[in-house]
Amino acid sequence: MLASLLGTVGDMAFVLDAAGVVLDVAISESGLSTHGFVESIGKPWLDTVSDESRIKVVEMIADACNGVAARWRQVNHPSASGDIPVRYLTIGLGEGRLIAIGRDMRDAAVLQQRLLQAQQSLERDYLRLRQAEARYRLLFDMATEPVLIVDAATRRIREANPAAHRVLTAKPGSLTDQPVSGIVDADHREAFVAYLGAAEAADDVVPVAMPLRGGGSDVLLSARLFRQARAAMLLVRIMPVDATDLSIGADIPWVDVVERMPDAFVLTDKALNILTANAAFIELAQLPSLDRARGNRLDGWLGRPGIDVDLMVGQLRDHGAVRNVASVLRGVDGGVEEIEVSAVAAPYGDSECYGFTIRSVGRRLRDMPAGDQPLPRSVEQLTDLVGRMSLKEIVRESTDLIERLCIEAALAHTSDNRASAAEILGVSRQSLYSKLHRHGLGNLVGDDS
Repeated sequence: MLASLLGTVGDMAFVLDAAGVVLDVAISESGLSTHGFVESIGKPWLDTVSDESRIKVVEMIADACNGVAARWRQVNHPSASGDIPVRYLTIGLGEGRLIAIGRDMRDAAVLQQRLLQAQQSLERDYLRLRQAEARYRLLFDMATEPVLIVDAATRRIREANPAAHRVLTAKPGSLTDQPVSGIVDADHREAFVAYLGAAEAADDVVPVAMPLRGGGSDVLLSARLFRQARAAMLLVRIMPVDATDLSIGADIPWVDVVERMPDAFVLTDKALNILTANAAFIELAQLPSLDRARGNRLDGWLGRPGIDVDLMVGQLRDHGAVRNVASVLRGVDGGVEEIEVSAVAAPYGDSECYGFTIRSVGRRLRDMPAGDQPLPRSVEQLTDLVGRMSLKEIVRESTDLIERLCIEAALAHTSDNRASAAEILGVSRQSLYSKLHRHGLGNLVGDDS
C-alpha cells in the first residue's frame, strides 16, 4: 500500500530490501507498464539498469541504508525500444526496507533537446545580425557622401556619418537627436520639411537644391523612406549641385584608398562592361594589366556562366544592393577562386553603374578544420557546389551529410541514448562519440547524467 501511495507521487516506485532486491513495484504512468518493470520483482534492482548506471544504484542503496540525506539521481533502464531515463529518490523505511520513487524523464529529455536546438538557432541568428551590423557600420562610417538617418515621426536625426559632420562643420556626434531641419538655412526650413513629407508619400522624389546652414553653398538634398523595426525612417543624402564639385570630402584620397584595398573592387556600367578596377582584382583575375579588363564584361571572370551574375544584377535592379553572395572567380590561367561578392547600384550620367567588392574566401575555407565547415543540409545545396568544387570534394561532402543525417535519426529513434544509437548504427560507442564531436551534434545533459 505504501508503494502504491508513493508511486502516485512519481511515475513508479520500487520497494527494496537492504540488499537491493526488488520486493514490489507500483506503476502509475501507463507508458511505463509495458517495459517489463513488473518482471523485476525478486531480482536485484542493480540488474534492471544499464551498465553506466549501476554505480549510481549502489550509492543510492548505501545512502538510504545509512540515513544519508536523499537526492534525486538519474539512471537508465534498458528496453527493447532504447534506454528509458528515470530520476530516482531512495528513502529508508526501517526494518531493512527501502523505497525508490521514480519519475519518467523521456518527455523532459525531448524538451531539453528542443530547447538546445532553439538556443543554437538563436545564437546563429544573433551572430549573423552582429556581422551584418558591423558591415553596415563600416560602410556608413567610411562613405565619403554625407548621409543622415532621420526619424520620420519626430524629424530628428538618429545617426549621421563622419562625412555629414564634416560638411556641416559639426563636432563628431553632435548631430544626433537634433532636428533635421537645422541642417539648412533658416529661410528654407519649411520647404525642406515639406520635401521630407513628399519623400514619405512617394518614392524617387527628385532631389531639391537648398543652402546649408550658416550661409553655406547650395547642395542637393535627397530623401528616401525605409522601415526599421516597424518605425519609419528617412535616408537623407547631401550631394554637391555640380557633379564635378569635389569640395565635399576632397581631403580624402578615396581613389588611392580603393586602389590599395586588399579586397578586389570593380566598377561596371549597366551592361556589366568594366570601367575600372583596382590592383586586387587584377591580381585575383590573373591579368597582366587593367587595360586587359577595361571594356570587357565582368561575367567573363565572375560567377558561373548565366547564373551568378544574372542573379546579382536582378537584385541590383530590384533592391539597389546585394551582400555576401557566394560565387567563384575564374582567372585567365584557369584557376578558380572561392569568393564573396557585395555590390551596389549608383547613378552614372543618364543611366547607372554597378560597384562590386570581391573578397577571396578560398584560403579561409581551406584553412578551416574539417569539423568546423558548415555541412550542406539538402541535395539542392550539394548540387549547388557543382562548378565550385571538384567531384571528389562534393562526394566527400555528401558522405558527411549522409553520416550526420543517419546519426541524427538514430539519436531521435533512441530518445538521444548514445549507447543504443551506436548499437543500431553498428558502430562502437567510442566511434559514435568521435563522430558526434566531429559533426558538432549536441549531447543530452540531464541531472547527474
